[in-house]
Amino acid sequence: MEYRRLGRSGLKVSALSFGSWVTFGNQMGDGPAKDCMKLAYDSGVNFFDNAEVYAKGDSEIVMGRVLKSLGWPRETYCVSSKVFWGGDHPTQNGLCHKHIVEACHAALKRLQVEYLDLYFCHRPDPETPIEETVRAMHTLIQQGKIFYWGTSEWSVAEIDEAYRTAARLGLTPPVMEQPQYNLLHRERVEREYAPLYEQYGLGTTIWSPLASGVLTNKYKDGIPAGSRMTVKGYEFLRDRLESPEGASKINKARRLAEVAKRIEMTPAQLAIAWCLKNPRVSTVILGATKADQLKETLGAMDCLGRLTSEVTAEIEAIAA
Repeated sequence: MEYRRLGRSGLKVSALSFGSWVTFGNQMGDGPAKDCMKLAYDSGVNFFDNAEVYAKGDSEIVMGRVLKSLGWPRETYCVSSKVFWGGDHPTQNGLCHKHIVEACHAALKRLQVEYLDLYFCHRPDPETPIEETVRAMHTLIQQGKIFYWGTSEWSVAEIDEAYRTAARLGLTPPVMEQPQYNLLHRERVEREYAPLYEQYGLGTTIWSPLASGVLTNKYKDGIPAGSRMTVKGYEFLRDRLESPEGASKINKARRLAEVAKRIEMTPAQLAIAWCLKNPRVSTVILGATKADQLKETLGAMDCLGRLTSEVTAEIEAIAA
C-alpha cells in the first residue's frame, strides 16, 4: 500500500480507502462488512469513510460494531463522518453550530469511538454563515472530538471563504475536500479546484471512482438485480443511467473495458488506477458488497505501471 499526506497536513492516509455509502446497512450487514473491513485493513487501508446520512445512521452503527469486534488499536486507523442530513427536523439538518456539534456526538456514539479523525461538511449550507460553520469545527477540534475537518462538494468560492475566515479569526481551517472524481466526472477536481492545491494545499478524498459502477462495465446489457441502481432510495442513480447521457457513459465504459482487457486489468482496476495517477488525489474511496469485489479493486495498486503514457493517451481519447 502507498500512503499519501492529506493535503499539507502531517496525516498520512492509504492511497486506497474503504467507504460504506449505499452498502452498509442497505446491501450488507455486520458479517460481510466485517469481511471487507478486515481485508482492507490487512491490505494496508487505514481510512474508513462514513456519514450520518448513510442508511439513516445504520451505516455508522454497522461500522461501529465491526470496529469494536475487530479490536484494532485506535492509533492504526482513521474513521470519518459527514454532517448535513441528520433527520426530519429543521435542527437536524444543515451546518449550523448546533447540528454540527450534535451530529458529531451522535456519530461518535454510533461508531463507538472517542474521536473522529476526519469530519466533513457533506454539502455547503447557503442558510448558515460560513464563519459559524468554521467556528463549530474549530470548537470540536479544541475539544478533541475531531482531528481534521473538511468539505464535500463545496465550490471554490466557498472553500476559499472558509480558509480566509479561519485565517482572519485564528481558527482551524479545512484540510480536505471530498469530491466525486472518475473518468466520467472530472471538471471540479482537475480545473475548478486547481488554484486551491497551490494556495492552501487542499487534500482530496475522492468518491465514486467507478462512477457508481458504470466503469466496471456491468451495465452494458442493462441493470443487474442486486446492484446499487436497484437499492431503494437511490433511484436517481438509475434515472441518470437510463438517460441519453447515461447511454454515452455506458458506451465509453465498454470501450475502456476493451483497453483494460488488452493490458490484463479489469475495468474497475483500470478506472481506479487512473484516479491514483493524479497527484492531487490523497485517497481513492472504494466501495464493495463482498470481499472478492474489494480484493479486485485493491489490486489496482499493483497495476499502476501498466498505465503507460501510450495507454493513458488512449484512455483520455475515449473519456474525452
